[in-house]
Amino acid sequence: MADLPPGKLELVRLRMAHLLEVGTGFRSGNPEDPRPGEPRPCYDPATTTLTERRWAKVAELAAMDRQEAQLLGLDRVGYRTLIRWERGRERSGLIGCADDRWLRPGGRRPSIGPEIREAIFAVHAELQGRSRVGMATRTRLIHQYVRETYGPDLHVPSYNTLRQVWHEWFGPSGSRPRNLGAADLPVRSGHVLVDRPGQVVALDTTVLPAMVREGVFGEPVRAHLTLALDVFTHSLCAFRLTLVSDTAVDAAMMLRDVMLPLPMRPEWGPEMEWPYPGLPSALVAEFAGHPVAGLPFFSPETVTTDHGSVYRNHHLVEVERKLGCNILPARALRPPDKHAVERAFGAIRTMLFEHLPGYTGVDAADRGAAPEDEEVLTLEEMEHLVATWIVGIWQRRHLGEYAPAWDVGGSHSPNTLFAGADRSGAAAAAAGPLLRAAAVPSHLRAAGARSEDQGPLVLRRRA
Repeated sequence: MADLPPGKLELVRLRMAHLLEVGTGFRSGNPEDPRPGEPRPCYDPATTTLTERRWAKVAELAAMDRQEAQLLGLDRVGYRTLIRWERGRERSGLIGCADDRWLRPGGRRPSIGPEIREAIFAVHAELQGRSRVGMATRTRLIHQYVRETYGPDLHVPSYNTLRQVWHEWFGPSGSRPRNLGAADLPVRSGHVLVDRPGQVVALDTTVLPAMVREGVFGEPVRAHLTLALDVFTHSLCAFRLTLVSDTAVDAAMMLRDVMLPLPMRPEWGPEMEWPYPGLPSALVAEFAGHPVAGLPFFSPETVTTDHGSVYRNHHLVEVERKLGCNILPARALRPPDKHAVERAFGAIRTMLFEHLPGYTGVDAADRGAAPEDEEVLTLEEMEHLVATWIVGIWQRRHLGEYAPAWDVGGSHSPNTLFAGADRSGAAAAAAGPLLRAAAVPSHLRAAGARSEDQGPLVLRRRA
């Protein structure tokens, strides 16, 4: 009650009197201490119900003079307001009938002494680098610091005061502790200026936001989508769908797909073909051994990945070295280093996967009741659909914000950017069987089972 402003206590007691009259029929709440004329007929518990008495009180207060009701804090009192007052009275007593605006903090707080200030900053420095804790734990640590440093006689402000001061001095603590350390990372001098296709290829993997059916039992399962995106043209040069998490071999074979022309599929028409810029289409088809679809292929100069175990695998690093690729891993806690492929995942989700049966949403909170019960596609059908969508839609869509510097106002797509770019540093790769052998790991295996009368174990290297 001491938190109420001066003069508001009488208004709270007046509200309590009206509330007790609704509940018992008497302003005092005691049938043995009635006022003259109580109980009034409309509030007599013997002849009326609680609902009727509440509506009678609403009508009585609505009939009061508007200015007088405002001065008494009884204006805009409805049926639900009386119920809220009653619940507040049961929970907190007399203070439950007070207006929340009377108890709202006005911005003034007790002054913080130098000892408490020292304790707050000491606890803040101690919590840096640790897992995030709640304000209650911070308050206990502040109390502990004050007690150990200045003794138990020094007064420590309340929890609400410390929370308000912490918020004013250090800001909201809604960010993840892992991301809060990004500002303290060393700044790397220089940057990569991408000016041609194949100069930087970004690789990343995400969970496919749509259910697929596996080919053995036909059960709906989650798959993983791995993309290889050319940063300059924003072309999806290659992709992989795996039922389980991708491996280093999958990433290595995807790099091989980046260097190979994509063959035409039986269902694709002539509109899906696209002659390789700078070379006759017949020469490219003769070189590849099949008609080539409208998807760029080149030798990647630099590969950018995150720090996942797949992309740090020794086999993938060795394959990138054999292909002549520079390895440029994204910096920790630096999303702009790999933002292009991350944004591509979001665009594919909104442009393709949201329209498919079995769509699971962004996360578990957005998932439907039973997406696995829908007629989802098989893994082979999903792979064919994604390939068709990339060649037919993604490579031809207009890129407004990614226009090149030499034609800012022009209309360009990944295909037109690739056709008009300088590819002097990214020649077409002659990817033959040796490239496939370089992309898969080699193992030592026994030539056959060895018995006691056989000779020594013979090991053969298999690619």
